[in-house]
Amino acid sequence: MRISTQLQYDGDPKAAADSVVALEKAGLDTVWVAEAYGFDSPTLMGYIAARTERVRIAAGILPLYSRTPTLIAMTAAGLDNISGGRAVLGLGASGPQVIEGFHGIPYSKPLTRTRETIEICRKVWAREERLTHDGKAFQLPLPTDQGTGLGKPLKIINHPVRAEIPIHVAALGVKNVAMTAEIADGWLPHLFIPELADRVWAEPLAAGKAERDPSLGELEVTAGGMLAIGEGEDTKKLLDFMRPMIALYVGGMGAKGKNFYNTVAQRYGFEEAAAKIQDLYLDGKKDEAAAAVPEEFVELTNMVGPESYVRERVEAFRAAGVTQLNVTPVGENPAALVEKVKGWVS
Repeated sequence: MRISTQLQYDGDPKAAADSVVALEKAGLDTVWVAEAYGFDSPTLMGYIAARTERVRIAAGILPLYSRTPTLIAMTAAGLDNISGGRAVLGLGASGPQVIEGFHGIPYSKPLTRTRETIEICRKVWAREERLTHDGKAFQLPLPTDQGTGLGKPLKIINHPVRAEIPIHVAALGVKNVAMTAEIADGWLPHLFIPELADRVWAEPLAAGKAERDPSLGELEVTAGGMLAIGEGEDTKKLLDFMRPMIALYVGGMGAKGKNFYNTVAQRYGFEEAAAKIQDLYLDGKKDEAAAAVPEEFVELTNMVGPESYVRERVEAFRAAGVTQLNVTPVGENPAALVEKVKGWVS
């Protein structure tokens, strides 16, 4: 199992990026660089590429609506070049609040847009012929009745380092997960509970894998949470730091009926809690929403406690099919924590 971490982006991203150097030496395999509605991720990814030698540098994630598929392909190819073939392209649809509110783009056809973006990226990187695409979301070149009529098929000027840059998709909806299992190199499920994963994800994963091209290899699955090792209540209380984040996603990332994370919490069996968290959060009662997150939910989505217990949690993620454990190490020496867990899973 590989080890990855999510770059913290809500404070000083540059300082967070600097910490990756020590984590790489400790055995970190991948760093995920989010964008959300903060600083763009490609800038930080390029900075990390210049500071590191081995770690994979992954967009975690690039929203599909904020760039054209061709620009996404160009960005990934550029990062792969300057990093010496260490780029990972993480893609996701994000949600209507961010896409329509921050970017001003209609949130339409997310599954179609995801599939066609992946198809276009792979065509660009392969560089086998001039780029054309006749899809429901994208037409390349643009049809003459939609523009000047002067567009023509082109190839990317540079030769990409790799024709097959890994593509991982953040997916939670049943149809999106099935599509991800069919066409992507990896899957990024957020708020993953290993003990309940089979109940929620077995069917769509099986459906997608049944249509999967064998040349893609096995689907990589990245999931995990906070990592902290220690005895006593002081360590356990660290889990409380995760409550506001869980409340944000389950309660605030979308309107009622349009929140993917809330739906997942319900499918895990936390229907009553999910409804309560959402009601409180949307009423502006964020502290109460965080307090309403069930202790079981917090514990099962993270790895916090005595060393023997944390090892059990790590093995639970492995048993659930996770191939890359995503950790947020908390403590005086995050690199030492990464090194310890790396030793367990290698």
